[in-house]
Amino acid sequence: MKYISTGNKDTRSGFGAGLHELGRSNPNVVALCADLVGSLKMDAFINENPDRFFQVGIAEANMIGLAAGLTIGGKIPFAGTFAVFATGRVYDQVRQVVAYSNKNVKICASHAGLTLGEDGATHQMLEDIGLMKMLPNMTVIVPCDYNQTRAATLAVAEHVGPVYLRFGRPAVPNFTPVDQKFEIGKAQHLVEGNQVTIFATGHMVWKALEAADLLEQKGISAEVINIHTIKPLDEEAVLKSVAKTRSVVTAEEHMMNGGLGDSIAQLLVRKLPAPIEMIAVNDTFGESGKPEELLVKYGLDTPNIVNAALKAIARK
Repeated sequence: MKYISTGNKDTRSGFGAGLHELGRSNPNVVALCADLVGSLKMDAFINENPDRFFQVGIAEANMIGLAAGLTIGGKIPFAGTFAVFATGRVYDQVRQVVAYSNKNVKICASHAGLTLGEDGATHQMLEDIGLMKMLPNMTVIVPCDYNQTRAATLAVAEHVGPVYLRFGRPAVPNFTPVDQKFEIGKAQHLVEGNQVTIFATGHMVWKALEAADLLEQKGISAEVINIHTIKPLDEEAVLKSVAKTRSVVTAEEHMMNGGLGDSIAQLLVRKLPAPIEMIAVNDTFGESGKPEELLVKYGLDTPNIVNAALKAIARK
């Protein structure tokens, strides 16, 4: 494999590292949390900047309102909680006081998707990307590993406007460069290929790379593209790749409805129709279990990406 993991690290720690750096470099950055400081790895920022941190307790709607208000004074608020609370519990506030008002709030959502594991269906938020990408003015970012989450956190502070930044709890392969420059809205080409394009996001990017290796062993050339920014979608990169390969697989730790696959399918049906297979949770809630076992049960694993690629190619 072209990309080698330097070890497994959780993406929420990448967020914590990025926030810590911002605390030292940008005096306008402030942080808010809904009683989950340890889970979101905010401790380092808080220890150095206690006067720039607001613990709102279990009051997520209030946290979003406070964050929106802080932007009026020129602050850049990073509001952190679990994805299920950052979107589902406070959708009204996010819609009205952040997106509609176009406030410079950074909504930082941890513990998303099936890989939350043992916490079960009530906390395994699988609809958040859809909820957020439908909001005008909202940017939606899903980095793939520790290094990229850190870089994305730094980039988000420079971006003016509402952002939804999604990351997770499990330790996953850390394979992107430490010194990378994160460009919001620009897809990341990882592997060149000419027979099928695998568009992946978040934790599924590493599995897409594994699938490309297995496909190569079968004599099939797969292109792998990391769509770390769901919105705005890098339409140019998508169309350029699909014009070459003419078949598509999407892979995401999210509901099939409303996710990355949905965005790419909408683009292709308008501008470049091509066979597409989607690796995602198909209209069902999750359940309690070990993260990797859940990914296998719900079809979000490397063999299923390989099979999807073979199906897409056969449909050309």
